Amino acid sequence: MVRIRTTDEQVARRFRPELQGLRALAVALVVVYHVWFNRVSGGVDVFFLISGFLITGQLFRAAARGPIPFRPMWGRQIARLFPAALTVLLATVVAGLLLLPEARWLQTVREVVASAFFLENWRLAADAVDYSAQHNTASVVQHFWSLSIQVQFYVVWPLLVALVAMVAGRARERLRGHLTLTLLGVFVASLVFSVLLTITNQPLAYFHSLTRVWEFALGGLLALGIDAIVLAPRLRVVLGWVGIIGLLSCGMVLQVGSVFPGYAALWPTLCASLVILAGATGSPHGADRFLSTRAMRYLGDISYALYLWHWPVLLFVLVVGEQETVGFEGGTLIIAGSLLLAVLTHHLVEEPVRRAPFGLRGQYRVGAVSLVVVLVAAAVWQFAAVARANPLAAIGDPDHPGAIALLDGFSYSGSPDAEALPPMITINEDWAHLEHWECAPLAGFPAMDRCVQPVDSPTRRIVLVGDSHIQQYAAAMIPAAEDRGWQLVTIMRGACPFSTASEVDPDDQECVDWNEAAVQEIIDLQPDAVFALASRDVRAGLTEQTPPGFVEQWRRLDELGIPVLAVRDNPRFDYSPPDCLQQHGRGAQECGVARDEVYAPVPPYALIPDMPANVRFLDFSDLLCNDRFCPAEVGNVLVYMDFNHVTATYMASMAPVVGQRIDAEMGW
Repeated sequence: MVRIRTTDEQVARRFRPELQGLRALAVALVVVYHVWFNRVSGGVDVFFLISGFLITGQLFRAAARGPIPFRPMWGRQIARLFPAALTVLLATVVAGLLLLPEARWLQTVREVVASAFFLENWRLAADAVDYSAQHNTASVVQHFWSLSIQVQFYVVWPLLVALVAMVAGRARERLRGHLTLTLLGVFVASLVFSVLLTITNQPLAYFHSLTRVWEFALGGLLALGIDAIVLAPRLRVVLGWVGIIGLLSCGMVLQVGSVFPGYAALWPTLCASLVILAGATGSPHGADRFLSTRAMRYLGDISYALYLWHWPVLLFVLVVGEQETVGFEGGTLIIAGSLLLAVLTHHLVEEPVRRAPFGLRGQYRVGAVSLVVVLVAAAVWQFAAVARANPLAAIGDPDHPGAIALLDGFSYSGSPDAEALPPMITINEDWAHLEHWECAPLAGFPAMDRCVQPVDSPTRRIVLVGDSHIQQYAAAMIPAAEDRGWQLVTIMRGACPFSTASEVDPDDQECVDWNEAAVQEIIDLQPDAVFALASRDVRAGLTEQTPPGFVEQWRRLDELGIPVLAVRDNPRFDYSPPDCLQQHGRGAQECGVARDEVYAPVPPYALIPDMPANVRFLDFSDLLCNDRFCPAEVGNVLVYMDFNHVTATYMASMAPVVGQRIDAEMGW
């Protein structure tokens, strides 16, 4: 039996080669899994563990000697992290302005700014819980979420250790004990929170800072206790290779992107812990011999820059090549290009800054200047985007009839070649705006709101209930309601149409609970009609269906004497029609779909026997398609904002027909 470490200083010094190699392995896994397999590997969790291991040891030693030197510590982190990160962000702004479709400009600018302030994880977390933002294509800077969490950790962790030191005093072993108990509490609390949030809201949990703190705490516990661990040399060799094999297999065995963090993230973090516990075995067969080779150590040196570069390079190649994946050969070229950029960044940016005799003030100035340059570039891009996002034209003018252009007997009084609305710049945000409506939590489901259109003495009250495919109809219903004195009420939940079951995700019990709360709200409101989907999943291959759960909900409302207006769903695509138009030009046939590929002559609900008597069906497919084709642009108005949602601008052009058909069906 051999005692593997005796002091914290020895741990820090003797572990450096292995940790460089482990970091290199983690980054290599992230890059390879992203580029070749379009999957997530769990490598970022290893980053967090290593960061916790290193900084906790440093802070413990500093606190044992005296007050923690915050400003120099943060200055070193700024000089180490800012130059490379902000160089990549600046290059991304330039490349994005030249290569990205205009529809992605505003989203990318927002995320560049969030990344520059190391808040990208919270930007993505906000989008993850905002269903109207989920149509966003993967951002070229979204990989900054993990760096953002690390930087937040570097700010908070020294303060935590300093607070513990104030309580424990400077006695080394007393401080170690207090800090160990504190980190153990942080580990348990964060892991429990991570597991619970992953179960209830995995997209939010993935980017939430507090669901990852336990990984840093685990690294910190290793740093505090590793010098007291005694392991046999052969066992250490075995542990090292078990950890390596576990890391290599994690991304292939687990769907990391959909089950992490939660308890599943214990896999890569515990595997990395085994590698750290194995340490420097001195054996020719040890994993540390592989990790401490010159090649792995150099890869560890450039790993930070490699991580920063690989994602935007991959995304820009996909955008320019109009691809969803790059294949093995293309992926190899992307990895090679990313390695080259990483080497250049390491030697031309990171190393000169690290070696420069800046001093403390100089380190902060480097960070400030780098940040200002990126923010100025982002502001210029934002200005260019806003300038192109404010057209003089408006829906309904002679040049922009929209859906009306599909009606029989229509002829242009304006130009059939006028600039299309909405502008590509703002198309991803082209939803109906309900900012001035009166919203309050549902009585039976406080997590979601019911919103009421402010109308004095309404002639009718109509409840719009369901998912985003009903929400989009608000843009057509609002003008119709204003003309007729109706009051609209929205009860919406993303990916949860009005049904007795969860149609999108069968395991989403919250969707079922929300639907039950929605029914109770409708009963309390006693509206003149309920507006909901009649079908869903309209795709090429005639997959349209009316789920039994839809009919069961209609039957429940029938028993209560509440009429239902059930609207046929719009087509869904395997690509983004607006991006397609920007790539191929307006009028491109490949951006639409043949009508008979998505719509059967007889809708599925017409084939259901014993339909409740309270249901009136609305089929607006003739406002989305002509007799043969469903185009991406009609009447100089873009029909779709993404692969399955209709723009609010186009919906507004449907308003006159929507109002007339509701009147006719309801006899109003």
